[in-house]
Amino acid sequence: MAACTANESTAVAVLDSLQTNMSSSYFIYALALALPLLYLLRRRSLSPTPPPPRPPVTTQTDDKNSLKTIMQAPRNDIDTPKNDPFTLSQLAEYDGSDASKPIYVSIKGDVFDVTRKRDVYGSGGSYNIFAGKDGSKGLGMSSLKPEDAVPDYSALPENERKVLDDWHSFFMKRYNIVGRVTDMPEAVASLSSD
Repeated sequence: MAACTANESTAVAVLDSLQTNMSSSYFIYALALALPLLYLLRRRSLSPTPPPPRPPVTTQTDDKNSLKTIMQAPRNDIDTPKNDPFTLSQLAEYDGSDASKPIYVSIKGDVFDVTRKRDVYGSGGSYNIFAGKDGSKGLGMSSLKPEDAVPDYSALPENERKVLDDWHSFFMKRYNIVGRVTDMPEAVASLSSD
């Protein structure tokens, strides 16, 4: 039998105490009431880790008692998307390491200008891993590992493709599209225009 959690140990100790201090019919009744509780405690201790976070949803509110998000709200000043061609190696020049250049992030082949959030995507920023590249796979996986920040997202399961689509939608409402990656991996070349 697996080791008991602290809650299970306490429950077992209570049941032992009840058995010695109660008649058998009362003990059986107490046991019948306690078993579902033990089951729930055991199940909770074995539950899997929660799924990775999804892209943030912003909520606008003027109510001082409501929760507010630190994420930026959708913008109403987004330019018409451009279709300027970028290769993955050209995109790498816009990784935030040169302060005189804009910072670009590509998702599913669309190149977004994220320069105004240099604190997040620039050198040393929390999402700099995606700057200057198409990191679609990592976004779908909710991963900040360098080996996951790659453009080939063809092996992502449906639920992670949904996460990737949510990120793409999030970016489309907040950043200008300045071009398209022309040399996406063959496995996703036809998918990236979705």
